[in-house]
Amino acid sequence: MEPQQAPCGVDWRLVSARLPGLSLAHPVMNASGILGSRAVDLKRLEDAGAAALVTKSFTREPREGYPTPIAVPVAAGLLNAVGLANPGLEGLRRLLDEAKTILSRPIVVSVAASTPEEAEALARAAAEGGAAAVEVNLSCPHAEKRGLELAMDPDAAAAVVEAAAAAGLPVYAKLGVVDRLADLAGRMLDAGARGLTLINTVRAMRIDVYTAKPILGHGVGGLSGRAIHPIAVRAVYEVYRETGAPIIGVGGVYTWEDAAELILAGARAVQVGTAIIEEGEAVICRIARGLQRWLHEAGYERLEDAVAAAHRG
Repeated sequence: MEPQQAPCGVDWRLVSARLPGLSLAHPVMNASGILGSRAVDLKRLEDAGAAALVTKSFTREPREGYPTPIAVPVAAGLLNAVGLANPGLEGLRRLLDEAKTILSRPIVVSVAASTPEEAEALARAAAEGGAAAVEVNLSCPHAEKRGLELAMDPDAAAAVVEAAAAAGLPVYAKLGVVDRLADLAGRMLDAGARGLTLINTVRAMRIDVYTAKPILGHGVGGLSGRAIHPIAVRAVYEVYRETGAPIIGVGGVYTWEDAAELILAGARAVQVGTAIIEEGEAVICRIARGLQRWLHEAGYERLEDAVAAAHRG
């Protein structure tokens, strides 16, 4: 690597991003649940140029997940209900032990806890395993007591965030679409979150008109992809306006323009999910290189100058 170059061949002096616990050569990483189950999968993302690597959401006890089908394509997106399938706390420890031997970029561990005790146990395992930050999933639209249901109880969600923060790593609270989102975000920051990830998939479903049954095995799932991008832009814009917090923007990011919108709304970095599934890992570098061209052509001296520029117009 040349001294001034970052992954994807971009100039880190122009595109580098800084967030609590994360010093990134460029602002593009994967979203939780995308190639985040095994260290070898995270290595694929690193080789593809991701500036940071986000694991799938881990729970303390192993979970088998929901019956198939767990994902179906829909217009302008993907509908899924995986059910937070994961190998549990010991699986997280194994992943991080292996990651130390093959990965060099920052790892963000996603955790989905229903109690403060579970959150602290998972966050401590992340810290002991060398992770750079923890993302607390408070917004899975189809997991009982671990997603939107938890976020609808601000006191319970705050307790989970506070417990995770006690492990010592920077905590990012991942929030979805709820009423008074900015108020909830502020509460999570008061509880110890150093930043926010906005947004998660949006609660949705499809029904087979011939069988008269839901298409997903679980019935209700989460909608991701292009359809939710404008919702994500609105959420980032409004939450940044009210809190000024460090934000990682996620939701329907397929192109550099999508990423730029989130940055202008207030995000310091972006995550890519469904686009990787549909277009492959190469989309990461396409977005990073496109952002570099845009920053140069728009006259920004560095990425930080573009963050929240829509609020200054």
